[in-house]
Amino acid sequence: MIRLRTTVAAGAGLALLLAGCADDSASDTTTTTSISSEAEQPPALGALPERPTDGDPVSCTYTPDGRAAEDVTPPSDADVSATGIAEVAMTTSAGSIGLLLDRASAPCTVNSFVSLAEQGYFDDTPCHRLVTSPGLQVLQCGDPTGTGTGGPGYGFDTEYPENVYEQGDPQLRQPVVYPRGTIAMANTGQPGSNGSQFFLVYEDSQLPPMYTVFGTIDEAGLAVVEEVAAAGDDGSMSAGGGAPNLPVQIESVTVSS
Repeated sequence: MIRLRTTVAAGAGLALLLAGCADDSASDTTTTTSISSEAEQPPALGALPERPTDGDPVSCTYTPDGRAAEDVTPPSDADVSATGIAEVAMTTSAGSIGLLLDRASAPCTVNSFVSLAEQGYFDDTPCHRLVTSPGLQVLQCGDPTGTGTGGPGYGFDTEYPENVYEQGDPQLRQPVVYPRGTIAMANTGQPGSNGSQFFLVYEDSQLPPMYTVFGTIDEAGLAVVEEVAAAGDDGSMSAGGGAPNLPVQIESVTVSS
């Protein structure tokens, strides 16, 4: 079973789900929520639910939290497009990774990601965590501090697939398959805790459907992530995984549509 493990200490620091400091005990000012894999996991219950189709523009809520890793302007929150694909080229020190962001599935998430990219928020930032465990194989990026605690200074709610389920549905706690090639958001498990950290799924992974899926990775980009994964990680994070042995520095993120 994928287990949610929460360590709460004094202070206002925040580490995103699927993230965490190199050592959860290293700081007494950090609230850390992380996923760890127990020795035996049951098979995932099935696939992600059907994705939403293109729809009318939506309104989004981006709530300031006063903890910006870098100064940015929050994205527009009105008349946010829920139609079409945003094509993104992410140039990294390990190679180029192409992303196709699905506005219909996660309009508020794509709106935020595009806004941050256009402001240069992701430029010259590391992908700070690699996980290579069976059932959870991801590369996590999006924190300018490289610690797993950084965000854009605002938070927003999860979208697809969580919003497809009824509130309180017990299936939200059961694992489903996040397919190879998925890009999804990290969060703390609390409402409104999406920020800037995202993870690239390079092999089918089992997770509760509580992490916003907002696009896919192209095959060339997956080959880059797989090369990074093959080099392993330093095991520095008690929640699982660690910094990639083959460092990945995002050099630029460019949105073409």
